[in-house]
Amino acid sequence: MDSTDLPASEGPLQFGRREAGQVYEDRPCAYGVLVRSDGRIAIVRITRPEITYYDLPGGAIDPGEDEAAALVREFGEETGLKVGVGRLLARAGQYMLMKDGRPVNNRSGLYVATLIGEDAALKVEEDHALVWLSPDDALRHLRHDSHAWAVAAWMRLQAVG
Repeated sequence: MDSTDLPASEGPLQFGRREAGQVYEDRPCAYGVLVRSDGRIAIVRITRPEITYYDLPGGAIDPGEDEAAALVREFGEETGLKVGVGRLLARAGQYMLMKDGRPVNNRSGLYVATLIGEDAALKVEEDHALVWLSPDDALRHLRHDSHAWAVAAWMRLQAVG
């Protein structure tokens, strides 16, 4: 589960736009594409008073964690699902503003995730809800271009192997 999973010609991708005058803090993250047997993808719907948006499950890497541990933890916190970590699809940056307005560059490992099961003991974040979308709907609804790119990369893997 490292960059050796990627072809040698590929490196980190960068998405989003840098705003002039902003200093972007690097924020290491991991996100996953989990596909159910009916072809639908696990997406997190985040509902806040001012906006609702859709992300791939995942998030920031805590101190002492690697990408795989962060992905498993974040998936549980956001969806209530236990997952395994599969193939690395890409490494990508995404310029964005955090909800507190802080500019960050999410430096993410984007992985294929595998479903282990549900865990009723996991406490899902209050403003997060698991939704299952078709790949096409996921591409249209995902907030971050890096997340949509990961779904498209997964779709290509299915088509060409």
